[in-house]
Amino acid sequence: MTIKTILLAAAGCAIIAAPAQAATTGLAKGDVLVRLRGIMVAPNEKSGSVLPAFPGEKVKVDNSVMPEIDVTYMATDHVGFELIAATTKHSASGRSGTTGAIGRLASTWVLPPTLTVQYHFLPEGKVRPYVGAGVNYTLFYNEKASGALESAAGATSVHMSDSFGWAGQAGVDIDLNDKLFLNLDVKYIDIDTTARLTTTAAGVQRVKLALDPLVFGVGVGMKF
Repeated sequence: MTIKTILLAAAGCAIIAAPAQAATTGLAKGDVLVRLRGIMVAPNEKSGSVLPAFPGEKVKVDNSVMPEIDVTYMATDHVGFELIAATTKHSASGRSGTTGAIGRLASTWVLPPTLTVQYHFLPEGKVRPYVGAGVNYTLFYNEKASGALESAAGATSVHMSDSFGWAGQAGVDIDLNDKLFLNLDVKYIDIDTTARLTTTAAGVQRVKLALDPLVFGVGVGMKF
């Protein structure tokens, strides 16, 4: 999924939605919007070295696809507050050298609840673009070493530090009728963590990671 694909899909859906029935649509103060999206979380990781044993060796983090639910409360016709809740699973692998030869090093579940303040440009329209900015607190849980890492380094425990950062988003809601709408959304989430690997053979190793994923979402919503 790319930003170009999302924009083309939005244009196509706008054409389909244009002749929709003449019921009352749009947003107003007090409306509550509930969306169910399918999301792809694509980390843009910047990795430090695996230290102290493997200077110069860095890690990469894979993408993940999961469902997500969010709720927006419209404080005014234009301004809404959105709370996003989703959890995704990711794996970290070595890029080169000893860790690269091992391959997948560890996996973790990530829970980044995010609160954004949105500005909706055309609340009265059937096609309503918006932008938003806010904060997130990211929790890492159920971290596990891979079988390949434990075969190479012995029993290993994994811990990843939680993160607090900012978030930005842009999206569009497209009315299908007076209650249902299609949603396309892209977010950037600032996530920094330190992974600590405690191994039998190599002792304690640490690697700093700036994950900073883009989150691409497509789904449907309902206005209450």
